[in-house]
Amino acid sequence: MSSALAQEVQRRRTFAIISHPDAGKSTMTEALALHARMISEAGAIHGKAGRKSTVSDWMEMEKARGISVSSTALQFNYTADGDDDTPHVINLVDTPGHADFSEDTYRVLTAVDAAVMLIDAAKGLEPQTLKLFQVCRHRGIPVITVINKWDRPGQTPLELIDEITERIGLIPTPLFFPVGIAGDFRGLLDRQTGEYIHFTRTAGGAKVAPEEIMSADAALDREGDEWTTALEESELLTEMGQDHDQEMFLAGQTSPMIFASAMLNFGVRQLLETLVALAPAPAGRADVDGTMREVTDPFSAVVFKVQAGMDTSHRDRLAYMRIVSGEFERGMVVTHAQTGKPFATKYAQAVFGRDRSTVDLAYPGDVVGLVNAMALAPGDTLYIDPKVQYPPIPSFAPEHFSALRVNTADKYKQFRKAMDQLDSEGVVQVLRNDLRGDASPVLAAVGPMQFEVVTARMKSEFNVDTTIEPLGYSLARRTDEQSATELTRQRGVEVFTRTDGALLALFSDKWRLQYVEKEHPDLMLEPLVATAD
Repeated sequence: MSSALAQEVQRRRTFAIISHPDAGKSTMTEALALHARMISEAGAIHGKAGRKSTVSDWMEMEKARGISVSSTALQFNYTADGDDDTPHVINLVDTPGHADFSEDTYRVLTAVDAAVMLIDAAKGLEPQTLKLFQVCRHRGIPVITVINKWDRPGQTPLELIDEITERIGLIPTPLFFPVGIAGDFRGLLDRQTGEYIHFTRTAGGAKVAPEEIMSADAALDREGDEWTTALEESELLTEMGQDHDQEMFLAGQTSPMIFASAMLNFGVRQLLETLVALAPAPAGRADVDGTMREVTDPFSAVVFKVQAGMDTSHRDRLAYMRIVSGEFERGMVVTHAQTGKPFATKYAQAVFGRDRSTVDLAYPGDVVGLVNAMALAPGDTLYIDPKVQYPPIPSFAPEHFSALRVNTADKYKQFRKAMDQLDSEGVVQVLRNDLRGDASPVLAAVGPMQFEVVTARMKSEFNVDTTIEPLGYSLARRTDEQSATELTRQRGVEVFTRTDGALLALFSDKWRLQYVEKEHPDLMLEPLVATAD
């Protein structure tokens, strides 16, 4: 590895923020960008009062509801305290918060080296957080825990630490401990230096919160019993062995913890400093045969998301790729592993929410958008010889099924085009059979809100009004052509072909499935990959 490439790799930190809905994930994303001086004021990007819309939420549906329904990549530089003038490059992927979009979040987690698990101080661990943590554990992704919304009433620090330990077996090792109970957030005890970091609020939390670093004696004079309580509880954690250990963190056994308020910008700098100091730099990846492609090897990348409709004036399509190895130069011709065909990278862009800029060079860990990459789909590999192909990204087992119909016949051509585009992006799984025809494809989804995204984007991007008709199916099984003949004769069963060629049998309920399996044990009925759980 050249020394220049080695330095570029070590500068990079690529991570995702995961959480249950409404834990403050997008607000934290924007707070991080504010501290990195990429934006001048939080909450002002869309001119929304009350910070309802953030720089990473660009879809009209997201801005209206105040939730994230699509993953978004943000890249910015950050110079940590004590570093020289060379900044770190932060690749942050903001994931959908709603459980209906777990599949999109899973794709993101295939492209990052670390995760920040955001937990609401009042609610503690919630179902979606638990599911996403299990994905991180399965993929060996180290996790940094942030207890957010400490400016509001909530549980005690030790209660939250115990809950995480007991419910998911991850041992929190707080780096910064709160001074003041939840709802009375005064500052943080730096457990490594013993110093006190006191925060001062800004109007609406729109600016970086000023910090004052104080000695332990000065903190005692200022905060009294609140400081003493924080110090005593910190010492208790030390006695229990809950101090940071880098090897245990990278092994997924412990999790550095920070208490914060994204809304007030308290604890945000500490999170950035922790990511730079502790999160792993990009590393190599195994291909489908288990052979490692090191970051030192020639260029390769994985496409983890395809998104259209971000630029309404151009109606283009953006494929997000995570660079795994080598140096990327805009304009280089690479090979698309799935087809063996050459792929030109003339239109390569760095992404900051909805805004983009041309990128000429990129390195392992970076997320680069390829414009109008019509041949690419999530899970695809791009490379420069020698050949490499990374494992595909598995699809979730859908639980909701609806037929989609265009409302007016004269829009059928636009309807077909829109359906093909949304299908290739992986917004939903698209199923077809001869009985229903192309005019009424069946959409399969993890959650019903995915159907809302389809109809909303059909209208906004293609001016096509559609109607969703829920179907009476609740689970799917993979089958084959021989079994399909018998399955089509069964009541409460319908067989479809998915876009990737897989045959799926849909069943009205688990009892119908059990009946068919009992009466026809020779039929192929395989569960789909159920990574949502």
